[in-house]
Amino acid sequence: DSLNLMMAALPRRIIKETQRLMQEPVPGISAVPDDTNARYFHVIVTGPEDSPFEGGLFKLELFLPEDYPMSAPKVRFITKIYHPNID
Repeated sequence: DSLNLMMAALPRRIIKETQRLMQEPVPGISAVPDDTNARYFHVIVTGPEDSPFEGGLFKLELFLPEDYPMSAPKVRFITKIYHPNID
């Protein structure tokens, strides 16, 4: 499996954190490593109940830089937001 080969080249910490994320997912969050780059994750966050975001699905991309964890992950929203002052 190509993902397992890519994972073998990663630092141990990233491997352990990815395995934990897959085995113990956070409620309302789906994070799946990309098939071609195990430092890149496809993330979907479900809007919390009793909030203005309830029922929403928000797509993000998350990237772990080479110097992670000394540098924070890079996160970008893919889902466009609605805000009257933002295009």
